[in-house]
Amino acid sequence: MLGGGAREHALVRALLRDPSVTSVVCAPGNAGIAADVPVFPVDATDPVAVVELADTHGIEFVVIGPEASLAAGVADALRAAAYPVFGPSRAAARLEASKAFAKQVMSAAGVPTARAQVCETIEEVGAALDDFGAPHVVKDDGLAAGKGVMVTESREQALAHAAACLAHPRGRVLVEEFLEGPEVSLFLVADGERVVPLAPAQDFKRIHDGDLGPNTGGMGAYSPLDWAPVGLVEEVVEVVGLPVLREMSKRGAPFQGLLYVGLALTRRGPRVIEFNVRFGDPETQVVLARLRSPLGQLLFRSATGALDEQPALQWSNGAAVTVVMAAGGYPGTPHSGDEIIGVDRADSRNAVDVLHAGTRINQDGALVSAGGRVLSVTAAGDSLIDARARAYVAVGDISWAGEQHRSDIALAACEGRVDVPRRDQQ
Repeated sequence: MLGGGAREHALVRALLRDPSVTSVVCAPGNAGIAADVPVFPVDATDPVAVVELADTHGIEFVVIGPEASLAAGVADALRAAAYPVFGPSRAAARLEASKAFAKQVMSAAGVPTARAQVCETIEEVGAALDDFGAPHVVKDDGLAAGKGVMVTESREQALAHAAACLAHPRGRVLVEEFLEGPEVSLFLVADGERVVPLAPAQDFKRIHDGDLGPNTGGMGAYSPLDWAPVGLVEEVVEVVGLPVLREMSKRGAPFQGLLYVGLALTRRGPRVIEFNVRFGDPETQVVLARLRSPLGQLLFRSATGALDEQPALQWSNGAAVTVVMAAGGYPGTPHSGDEIIGVDRADSRNAVDVLHAGTRINQDGALVSAGGRVLSVTAAGDSLIDARARAYVAVGDISWAGEQHRSDIALAACEGRVDVPRRDQQ
């Protein structure tokens, strides 16, 4: 397992539950993953180092967590060394590494998405903002760890964000029309030709309650989505997943791995907001908490082009909620090195997993914060209300100086306040 966040911790624990998986190692991991499996201090974005690690430890299958590893071509190097690997090639990973490329693919494949303009100068940005109108949506073309998107009513803020993105080497931005409607995250496991959808989830991107404040990598998530339209998953497979796979194959970059489809449910039907090419964080935490089928077997069939042999996935009837606990200062410059107390108490609660992200053990042997998003507290329950209550009780067990979290994860869904626009007759 490559990576060191809460997403990878969730993947490690799910892989360990698969009876066909004999052992798991992780690089570079974190303090929580190190308590579950052996970890190695290898740079997960260094293709040579990763192949050497696999050679040294007799690895039979590699699962890649972070987008940076995929964009660096780690999957290509592993495949060249004859390792089965879950994760797309560098060429296929452009679906996330370049939002402009993703728009080209969607256009060619006939995938419904927002209108967009690729801009390379601030003058082009200004014209596009005026064309589309407010709310303004400005996206960094490249990888930005979930923090490259600004949605704002303020033209000045939109221009400032665009200017910061354009200042990067080869900087480009996309200005898009705003899509009105609740957002859904859907993971599609692909083997180049076929897709197997996982259960939909919803995440919460902004730092503060009420979806206020700047975007983050994600502050919480829940699954299932009882308010989602009937047939949504099947529709997304047919109008998004399979057309994109066919288009990528045409371009000589077959897609094997995880296609994360970020959707808005609009009056015109589902519209793609973005693609990612790996499991999303924190949605992975809740989706895997509900998955009852063996994860290792599913991912291995994706890696070896054998999803036609995959039985129908089995899911728990209940729900799962994850609440992200973040460091003070996040999503700006997070404060690190603060001692975390209460993790063992929370993790010992029934149906709770405390998944580590930005953690390490200091020289005194204490667990301390070491990143922006520090922990994902994930709970399962018979209902969404039950899972949410369990998650927040466990969050209350844990503390450190400056810790911050949202108190409204899944609250609107629990209270029946998610408004799905009535679909126009097409």
